Amino acid sequence: MTVTAAERLESAVRQLKPPAGANRLVPLVVAGRAPLTAVAVLALEQYRIIDSDRRAFLHLAQRSSGEPAIGTFFTAMADGEYIAMTRLHHLATACGLDEAAVRGYRPRAGCQAYPAYLAWLALNAEPANVVLALVANFVAWGEYCAAMSRGLREHYGFTARACGFFDFFAQPELGDGERALAAVRAGIDSGQLTDAADRYGQLVLAYELMFWNTLADVAAEQHPPH
Repeated sequence: MTVTAAERLESAVRQLKPPAGANRLVPLVVAGRAPLTAVAVLALEQYRIIDSDRRAFLHLAQRSSGEPAIGTFFTAMADGEYIAMTRLHHLATACGLDEAAVRGYRPRAGCQAYPAYLAWLALNAEPANVVLALVANFVAWGEYCAAMSRGLREHYGFTARACGFFDFFAQPELGDGERALAAVRAGIDSGQLTDAADRYGQLVLAYELMFWNTLADVAAEQHPPH
């Protein structure tokens, strides 16, 4: 029996669901117990991540020229990074960051492992496999962003404008939109979608959690446990 795109996507999301408690930062923000410094570092890291991811998506779109649905997916992802960058400025401002702070910041390896791996995928992996690996992770990323937005509004006094970065990624269409389904379907129909997507997805999730937990370490440095 042929597996449909929706079934393949649902299976990947189910298999790559992060364990409860795997993300150590988000619960701190939801409870109002994370220092604002950790949120500021998140914003600073995202300046580097967004630039890198946008280039990776554009390269994947270029490599997908023979499969329009896959190319369209990655082009839309690259366009989304432009929107995310605009909203990131408002988050940075709410964290008290200025241009000098952004320029002078030295990124942490644990936060930059994710974009480094995405860049590797853009160069080495079949684009159809990258689609599935990323979309499965978007569900977890979107849930984390939604929780961050709630916590920042409730405990830190952030406005809707300041939370716009997280709200953008919390939109459900990033995880299960028609473009994603069409891209997965194209990968199945062309035979380009393989089991490698699952291996890629596992590493994407690991690097995703590394990003958040590196920030949790920043929070612990500011507010060490007694």
